[in-house]
Amino acid sequence: MKKKYSAIFMALASFCFSQVIIGDNTGTATNKTSVLLEFANQNKGIILPYNRILPSGSGLAEGTILLDANDPTNAKVKYYNGTWQDLSSGNGANVSSYLLLQPSSVVEDTTRGAIIGSKTSSANGVLILESLNKAMVLPMVENTDNIADPAPGMMVYINKTGAKRLAVFNGSKWTFWKS
Repeated sequence: MKKKYSAIFMALASFCFSQVIIGDNTGTATNKTSVLLEFANQNKGIILPYNRILPSGSGLAEGTILLDANDPTNAKVKYYNGTWQDLSSGNGANVSSYLLLQPSSVVEDTTRGAIIGSKTSSANGVLILESLNKAMVLPMVENTDNIADPAPGMMVYINKTGAKRLAVFNGSKWTFWKS
């Protein structure tokens, strides 16, 4: 009987398209039709994966964002758009103590990540947002000073009149990007 219900729910789920909101059931976007993933406004950010080796190869997709901890004493937030771009503006941070908290002998299988927005993806990663017309709404804050103890690799969107911008934290310094 359980298998029958599981099959019915799986069949129904394949026809459902929904948005994921982390932190509450409201989120911050007023128009939900173009959103895959969003966060509640709670003075918190999303923490990017720490990578000891920069990904490469056919599974590497443009739009990949991570904390490059290849040199743990000079870690930087990076973005891939065909080549790796430094979002920390040359400012490195020592994240050695943070890496001690993570297992070093585990090799992550980035081909088995969670995909939101599609059943499959040609991209490799831990979290893959796969959509041609939907996006992620970053955690929004009014000021990075409101974030208590930010972690290396944290990313937020500053939603303040006259100062709307992306902010990334490499472990020692915030870097701000305005379109």
